[in-house]
Amino acid sequence: MRQFAGGSFRHVDDSPFGGGRGLVLRAEPIWRAIQFVKEQAGPDGCHIIGLTPAGETYHQRKAHTLVGYSHIALVCGHFEGMDARVNCYFDEELSIGDYILTGGELPAQVIADSLLRLLPGVLRKGSAEEESFESGMLEYPQYTQPVLWRGQRVPDVLLSGDHGKIRAFRQAEAERVTRDKRPDLLHENEV
Repeated sequence: MRQFAGGSFRHVDDSPFGGGRGLVLRAEPIWRAIQFVKEQAGPDGCHIIGLTPAGETYHQRKAHTLVGYSHIALVCGHFEGMDARVNCYFDEELSIGDYILTGGELPAQVIADSLLRLLPGVLRKGSAEEESFESGMLEYPQYTQPVLWRGQRVPDVLLSGDHGKIRAFRQAEAERVTRDKRPDLLHENEV
């Protein structure tokens, strides 16, 4: 951000008008950075996302939407946030949850990672299809060797070789786990 700040000290932050604690990122360096990335994106354009606590909560459906853009810029807040006058330059605002971090760098990494894994060739074909949130539910439980571990046995149906029964079992388990641990997801799917 400093490369877009003027002056010999290249200040990107300042005290907020009206007083208060902490520093706020200044509008001009953010605006200049946004203009720069838009120019670099060329004719395809660039989807500008402000990472703010006031943004829409990020979820897997949003990841599938965002991965369709050819260029995305994630604008990270820091300190006490950003000068509110830059918000009109965002195509949208996102938040990764109802908590505060020291800056937007970690949310940017979370969003970038969730998008990268959806790009063709990053994961083995079909690997992401049965994961949590892809079908609106949590994923079914997974098991590996040994068959018996500390008194807990792998469900017999998974050892049966009957792929139809295994699919049905996994679907039922995904529904059960979602109902038990995240019933809010089931209500979202009803809407």
